[in-house]
Parts: sequence; structure tokens; C-alpha cells
Amino acid sequence: MFNLYAWISHRVNRRWIYPIISAILAIALVVSSSYPSLAKNPRRLIGPGLEVLQLSTMSDAQEVALGQQINQQLLSSQFRRYGNTQINTYVREIGDRLAAQSDRPNLPYTFQVVQDDSINAFATMGGFVYVTTGLLQAMDNEAQLAGVIGHEIGHIVYKHSIRQMREVIIARGLAGAAGVDSNIVVQLGVELALRLPRSRQHEYEADRGALDILINTGYSPRGLVQFFEKLLGKPSPPTFLSTHPASSDRIAALEQMIPPGQANQGMGLNEPAYRERIRPLL
Repeated sequence: MFNLYAWISHRVNRRWIYPIISAILAIALVVSSSYPSLAKNPRRLIGPGLEVLQLSTMSDAQEVALGQQINQQLLSSQFRRYGNTQINTYVREIGDRLAAQSDRPNLPYTFQVVQDDSINAFATMGGFVYVTTGLLQAMDNEAQLAGVIGHEIGHIVYKHSIRQMREVIIARGLAGAAGVDSNIVVQLGVELALRLPRSRQHEYEADRGALDILINTGYSPRGLVQFFEKLLGKPSPPTFLSTHPASSDRIAALEQMIPPGQANQGMGLNEPAYRERIRPLL
């Protein structure tokens, strides 16, 4: 077997041996930490000694890997994908168009339609966005749908799920000396997606991000306002808005953020065209 220590000893003064070996080990650690397979194991990416801190500094690849596991859990235990190709392609086209104009355009976004009669949409870390069939049926036009999808992209852009997961892990004392168990992380990701409300600050940030995305994409920013106006007349808010800021407050905030003269400009306000695109659901 080749003896690296002996080889170095013959060629350099002994006082340089340990610094050289330390440098070699450091390079090896850097190379191994960047190897893509590490992103597939949430326990390793959160890792011993890093605990919660790694959640706020994880790479995009690590975030996507964790999002994939949360997605698998959601689709195996909570939701069923809607099978119509036309509807899925339509939502994916809108989502891809919006994501390309976001501040995180290089994430491999996944836009999925799930079979559920409730008016709901949500997002998980790593670019995973979910839209229910009930939401699609409740929309009047494409600009409204784009506004909701843009809002969920906003949550991903601002890394709200990661920030909220870190807060919950600290509050519940889930981080130990050896790190956080991967099963706990995935289950918490599912809980955050379905049940735990986001803060008012996160919701307003996502609204603001959605407006920027809509305008940059060419959609009418009025669509998002119209969606919240629709909710004012409902006896109970949709599931994903039940713990969010009041619709009236969000409408007022959005109207202040929309540039003067742009409220009714842009594409996506044609109701018959939208109805034609979602015909399989009608």
C-alpha cells in the first residue's frame, strides 16, 4: 500500500508535514461536500454539528432534494394527481412562464394539479407548487390563476418554508447534538404545507412578489386583486386563506402596490378563453 506520510517525509521538512496533510484533507472535504449525491439525503445535508443552521444556508440542490421527499409524502398520503393532460399542461405552461420572471428562475419548478374540490393552492421548498381542481374551477380568468400561482412562487423565492421550518424546529426543540432526523424534517415539511399558517409578513411578501412576477410576465396585476375580491362574498374563506391576513386588507395593500395605470393592462382577463382552456373540468 502506498504510504503518503512516508513519501512526504522524504521530501519535506517534518515541520511542514502536518500543514500539508491538513490542506489535503480540507480539499477532500470541499470536494465531497459538493458532490451531488449528498443532496439526496436530508440527514446528511442538515448533518451532525450543523443542526438548524444548515436550513438557512442550504444550496438550491439540497432544497430541491428535500422538496422531492416532501412531495413524495404528500402525493402518497394526502393528494392524488389530477390525470387530465390538457389541464396539467396548461397549469405547467403558466407556472413556467411566471417562474422564469421570478428572482429564482433557475430552480427546477414542478407545477402539479391535484384532485381536490377545495379552493386551495400551496407550495413547498425546492420549487414544488400545487393547485387543486377546485381552485381552477373557481377562477374567472387566467390572470387570476396566474396571480395565485405567482403568490406561491413568491413563497418559494423568499424561502418562507425553510425560514418557517427553522423557527418550528427551534420552538419544538427538535434539533439535537447529532442534527435533525430526516423523517422529522420531511414530516414537518408536510405539516407546513398543509396546516401551519404562514405569518402575515410572509403573505404580504408573497403578494408583493406575485405582483412583480405578473407585471414582468405581461399578465394583468388586476387578476390577483380580482381573486381576493371574489373571496369577500364567500361565507368562509378557502382553506389556504383561512389563517391568512383578511382579504380586504390584502386588496388595499395590493392596490397601493400596483403602478398607476397598469391595473387593467396586460393579458389573462378574457373569461371565455379561460373557460375553454379548463373545459375538461367544467
